[in-house]
Amino acid sequence: MTIATIIVWRTIDIIIMGNKSRVSVSLKLAVSIIFCQAIGGIGAFFTIPAIDTWYKFLKKPMFTPPDWVFMPVWIFLFLLMGVAMFIVWAKPTAEDKTPAAVTFVIQAGLNSIWPILFFSFHSPLAALIEIMALWIMVIFNAFVFWKVSKTAGYLLIPYVVWITFAGIINAYVLVLN
Repeated sequence: MTIATIIVWRTIDIIIMGNKSRVSVSLKLAVSIIFCQAIGGIGAFFTIPAIDTWYKFLKKPMFTPPDWVFMPVWIFLFLLMGVAMFIVWAKPTAEDKTPAAVTFVIQAGLNSIWPILFFSFHSPLAALIEIMALWIMVIFNAFVFWKVSKTAGYLLIPYVVWITFAGIINAYVLVLN
């Protein structure tokens, strides 16, 4: 483990447990899932107010799912992300987890920016550019997680698929409006 890895993971341990040497497995799982669901909460905060106003009046492709589909899909995807994060965090034999931690935090940050660009700033163009960066980071994150744990990497595949689908919808919204 590198110094950076120790700092990233140990900081989380210290925040949760003070100076105790080890965070329990169940607490790590809970923190991982809550962290990811919080990212979803940020997105929902910026998305929900625009659904019945600006978004409702956009021209969308005919394959756009009904509005009610998005929330359960995202909750499920954030659950998978949380479990993947937990697997990587809790894996004792992983060599260097720094790339996994860094790519996860970057993609999570990008994920929370997209709804701001699309729903709050009403900018499908900026959101499309951003979702392309998110897509690249999620694929890279899945690969880096896969190097630590194949299961963790595989758990991010549905997220990659959904981001791909969301990017296609975003592109259509840009073209149609």
